[in-house]
Amino acid sequence: MLSVLIPVYNYDIRLLVNSLHEQLISADIVFEIICMDDGSQDDIGRTNSNVASLSHTTYHVASNNVGRVAVRQRLAEQASFDWLLFLDADVVPKSETFIKDYLVFINAEYDAVYGGFAYKKERPDDDLVLRWTYGKSKEQVDAAIRNKKPYKITISANFLIKKTLFKQINSEITYKGYGYDNYFGSLLKTKKVLIVHINNEVFHLGLEPNASYLKKVEQSVDTLLALDNKGLINSTENSLIVVYRTLKQWKLNLLLSWIFKRFKNRFHTNLLGKTPSMFGLQLYKLSYLSYHEIKEKGRN
Repeated sequence: MLSVLIPVYNYDIRLLVNSLHEQLISADIVFEIICMDDGSQDDIGRTNSNVASLSHTTYHVASNNVGRVAVRQRLAEQASFDWLLFLDADVVPKSETFIKDYLVFINAEYDAVYGGFAYKKERPDDDLVLRWTYGKSKEQVDAAIRNKKPYKITISANFLIKKTLFKQINSEITYKGYGYDNYFGSLLKTKKVLIVHINNEVFHLGLEPNASYLKKVEQSVDTLLALDNKGLINSTENSLIVVYRTLKQWKLNLLLSWIFKRFKNRFHTNLLGKTPSMFGLQLYKLSYLSYHEIKEKGRN
């Protein structure tokens, strides 16, 4: 028995839900699909509500936008079954055996299973290329590599987890914002949760415009910094924080802060252009992190 849970915000989910429903029927299992709209525009909400005509499928609309963490908690609380499959609204299964490939693990020893992320080979429009390039280089990672450091790439857009475990861990994240997958992964590691990564990817279709994605990058760095300063991700495997801590020991964060102030506009020119550098993006994150931490400490 499986509960498929989809948080929705301003994205057409009909392709995703119809694909999942067809596979779930084919798998011949007891299931439910619960979609929860977190304050989408009215026209998108009306379009998406059509999925409720499918069997064992419901579409709920939140009265106001509460954020990803809270919506996931509400979905988990509404779920009827012991296993939850979380999928973001802007994805679609890569394989026609997507559901069956997850079902194999329901009776296995693991508490959570991460399927992975994939991107279409075709290059998108220039205004969407930053998200696509980052995704292909950093998120589209084979399961054999992900399993070497299982708590590092824990992308919440596509994973299977026991309901009791999810509700317990997710309830510890009491913040609203962007970039909490790393915190969730750190909590999984702290609690020694047994997880496994498999090659059961979804295609990420909802590519943000370059400028919008760069803002999200900054928000995720802000989140990492806040969590690190509060000692909440001491066991994280996130590369950015691990590298930053090392550089900070050698006082190189001062140099990075200067680099951010001196070259911020040049970073933006490259990252918002046609051929964004992933090395440049990582350097931008490190220098942004250094600058803002030093700036924050200066206020205290």
